[in-house]
Amino acid sequence: MPSSCKDIRAALAECLQNSDCVMIDRHKPADCLREPLSDTLPTRCLQLKKGYGDCKRGMLDMRKRFRGNQPVALSSELEAGTSGGGGQLYAGKPAVSEVGRTDGREDQGKGDDAS
Repeated sequence: MPSSCKDIRAALAECLQNSDCVMIDRHKPADCLREPLSDTLPTRCLQLKKGYGDCKRGMLDMRKRFRGNQPVALSSELEAGTSGGGGQLYAGKPAVSEVGRTDGREDQGKGDDAS
C-alpha cells in the first residue's frame, strides 16, 4: 500500500480498537465499520473512516496522479492550535516585506523644504 494512506489507516484502526463496539460488545472491527453497527461508532471514528475512503479514492483520481494525496499531517483539522505563520507556499524569503502602518501624513514635512 502506498504510504499516503498509512497514517490515517493506523489512526482508524486505533480508534476502532478503543471504541465501545469492539471493547464492550466484542464485535470485530470490520463488522463495526458496516451499516448496522457503524451508527454506534464515535464521531472521530466516522470522520477517520470518511477520510480513509477519500484517501483511497484520491489514489485513483487522475487529477492527483502526479501530485499525490495531501499528507494527513498537513491538514488543519488534525493540527488544531498550530498556526502556519503567513501562508508562504515555498521556502525562502516572503514575496512582500513587512510594511509599517502609516497615518497618511509622512509626505507633508518634505513638501515645505522643496519650494
